[in-house]
Amino acid sequence: MEFIAQYNLTGLLIGGATFLIIGLFHPIVIKGEYYFGVKIWPLFLLMGLVCVALSVAVRHVVWSTLLAVWGASSFWSIGELFEQRHRVEKGWFPENPRRKK
Repeated sequence: MEFIAQYNLTGLLIGGATFLIIGLFHPIVIKGEYYFGVKIWPLFLLMGLVCVALSVAVRHVVWSTLLAVWGASSFWSIGELFEQRHRVEKGWFPENPRRKK
């Protein structure tokens, strides 16, 4: 972290990690809806609450920021789960034939 601070790369690190976190949540939402449906939304809520609480508790700016991004992405994913269900209904994504409705 000293190297990052010395060369003023903190913003670049946070931006890159944010990009990766958001990119990671897209397939998580798609696979989550495929295998479990929208009933897993409380898991995203819990994960978001924990991450936001940890971001307040952590003093290091990089880790605090990344925890907040993870929490916000978890909250955003709740809405995306329900949107994903509509995308499946429209035929844009495959429906899990083994999951009971």
